[in-house]
Amino acid sequence: MDRMQNVAVTGGGTGIGLATTRLLAERGWQVTALGLEKDDGFPDAARFAECDVLRPEDLARAFDGMDQLAGLVTCAGIIKFDREWEPEGFEQVMSVNVTGVLNAANAALPALEAVGGSMVNIASMWSWFGNPVSPAYGTSKGAVAALTRSLAVSWGVRGVRVNAIAPGWVETRISEGARSDPARKARIDARIPMGRWAQTDEIAKVVAFLLSEDASYVHGAILPVDGGYLSA
Repeated sequence: MDRMQNVAVTGGGTGIGLATTRLLAERGWQVTALGLEKDDGFPDAARFAECDVLRPEDLARAFDGMDQLAGLVTCAGIIKFDREWEPEGFEQVMSVNVTGVLNAANAALPALEAVGGSMVNIASMWSWFGNPVSPAYGTSKGAVAALTRSLAVSWGVRGVRVNAIAPGWVETRISEGARSDPARKARIDARIPMGRWAQTDEIAKVVAFLLSEDASYVHGAILPVDGGYLSA
């Protein structure tokens, strides 16, 4: 990049969010990671701010002073597995994974619009498939894809690009249960044409592409990053 640019990453202290924070910081972005957790390996070059995406006051404080924002990446999300079959668990997941994205988008819009910034949301392969174990997670990721399209239609005229990526099976804390079940992992491996699970930095690299000028005419896209799983 020719100059330092600001980017905010919700959920930027863990999993795919942490990988995104690390990669963007390495590439010269001024990164602010927003979240409730920060794993080991958080880069010294990035800033971490405690923030609950369901609390508009937290987001307002986080974006205070950011009058120019070149990028917003929404990685904050939760999964409750069996608890999602109950209304309380279902609503918790939907609130964080969907309403949290909308809250962050609305809070960041003025700063994004000021410089023609870009927003990248984290959808999922479950945006297309039914999820037999985590119904709220699957539903929320379908909603993230729909919200991405709505934001793109609404904000394109304002000079803000909005896209989402849809990761497949990634080696993260969320997927630990599937990876530790030999039979289930074997079934998953057999379905992935590339024959392996993604590393978090491979997802982060696609996020970085969508934020960059190389993707200047990519808008409203939901981009699978799944090793061919969706095509199998």
